[in-house]
Amino acid sequence: MESEWYRSRVFTAPGGFTSGIEGPACDRDGNVYAVNFERQHTIGRVTPEGEAGVFVELPNGSVGNGIRFGRSGDMFIADYTNHNILKVDMRTRLLSVFAHEPKMNQPNDIAIADDDTLFASDPNWKESTGNVWRIGTDGTVTLLESGMGTTNGIEVSPDNRTLYVNESVQRRVWAYDLSPDKRISGKRLLIEFPDFGMDGMRCDADGNLYITRYGKGTVAKVSPAGELLTEIGLNASNCTNLTFGGPDGRTCYVTLADTGNIETFRVETPGREWMLAQRTAP
Repeated sequence: MESEWYRSRVFTAPGGFTSGIEGPACDRDGNVYAVNFERQHTIGRVTPEGEAGVFVELPNGSVGNGIRFGRSGDMFIADYTNHNILKVDMRTRLLSVFAHEPKMNQPNDIAIADDDTLFASDPNWKESTGNVWRIGTDGTVTLLESGMGTTNGIEVSPDNRTLYVNESVQRRVWAYDLSPDKRISGKRLLIEFPDFGMDGMRCDADGNLYITRYGKGTVAKVSPAGELLTEIGLNASNCTNLTFGGPDGRTCYVTLADTGNIETFRVETPGREWMLAQRTAP
C-alpha cells in the first residue's frame, strides 16, 4: 500500500486566487484563509471541503501577505502596501489597524509566539536587503535586526526559544535564540540552499521546519539541527507559503502563485500552529 504521507494533490481550482496568493492560515474549524481570492485586496476563505469565497475586503488600497491567528481566534494580516498589521474580529469581521510602522519596507510574512507577540519579515526586494520587526501584544513595533538579506519566511519554534528567518535571494535560513521577553541573539546559519528561492515557513510540533522552495515547486522539511529530511514535490512551481490544519493538524496546505490555487498533502506530525489553536480554543 502506498504511503499517504507527503503526496501533494490539488485542493482548490487553479485561477481561483490571483498570482498574489499568499499567507495561508487555518482557523479552529479547519477553514483555510489566503490573500487575494478572485482579485487583489481580499482575504479568501476555503472550507475543509474546498469551497472558496471572499471573507473580507481590505480597504484603503491594503493588500495582504502573511496571515496568523492569535489566542482569541482573531486574525492578523500583514498589509504590505500600507505598512500595517491588520486585525480582524472573526465574529464580526470588523477590521482594524493593530500596528503601523512607516519605516518598514513592507511587512511581508509574520510569525506568532504563544503569547501573541508577532514577528514580521521586511524585505527590500530592489536592494536585496531586509529587516526583522517585533510587534508586541499592545501593537508596539520594535526593530530587531536590520541589514540582512532579503528577509521573507519567518517562524517561531514550538518551545518559543528559537526564531527562524530566511533570506529568499541569498537562499539562507537563520536561527536566533529567542528570550522570554522576545529579544533575539545567537544568530546562526541553519541551512543554505544552492539554488532556487524560498518563501514562507512553518514548524511542526516536533520543531521540524517546512520551507516553500519558490521556483522549484517543492517544500523542504528541515530538522532543528539543519538537516534536510525530505522535499515534497508539488504540481506547480511557485509555492509561496504553507499552513497546517485538518482534523488532526497533519494536513499541510500550500499556496501556489503560478497556478493561483492551493495544494495539500499529509504529514506525520501535526503543525505547531494547529497544536497552539487546540491549547487556546475556548
